[in-house]
Amino acid sequence: MTHSPLGARETVLGRVRDALALAPVPPVTIPRGYRTGRTLPDGERLALLTHRLLDYKAQVHACTADRTADVIADVLRELGARRIGVPDGLDETWLSRYDGEVQQDSADIPAPALDALDGVVTASAVSCAETGTIFLDGSPGQGRRALSLVPDLHVCVVDLSTVEAGVPEAVTRLVPERPTTLISGPSATSDIELERVEGVHGPRTLVVVVRTDV
Repeated sequence: MTHSPLGARETVLGRVRDALALAPVPPVTIPRGYRTGRTLPDGERLALLTHRLLDYKAQVHACTADRTADVIADVLRELGARRIGVPDGLDETWLSRYDGEVQQDSADIPAPALDALDGVVTASAVSCAETGTIFLDGSPGQGRRALSLVPDLHVCVVDLSTVEAGVPEAVTRLVPERPTTLISGPSATSDIELERVEGVHGPRTLVVVVRTDV
């Protein structure tokens, strides 16, 4: 006598449903007593974030808000980036000193086409000094995930006012419903002989411009 695989499947699922109906599982209370409220002075947060990013092989430039455009232009010029992509909503003044080609990103541009860009400039949502992690959540000025992952150079602007000391404090400022990308230095991995290889899963070069008076 043979049995239909579909019939056997329904039999098993039926027994599972019956068991669950007979023995309902009580709701589970998950403790969420995370540490919150840790703070550090501006100078210490900047120093810690910079130390972590440099340790990850990123470049860091601290400047005042009125120097943002100059620093970005200098970075792009030094790295030979003549064609860059920008997300919708990026502050236009940040590129006022840049003399290369600027391409506005849109969902109509296929992700593989972004590889033709020399780099991308974005803003950021939140950063964590303790781990050197920058969070992008797709808000205006940050763009879609592909834009910050496909080009080989990512210039990311971070306002010191958005840098939190630790992970719980940083996560608290995020909107859970938004698509969040976490960046801790340039994309890198190690092969079986522990040789570091950069640019495998994202940009080979990460430059962070920290605005200290915003």
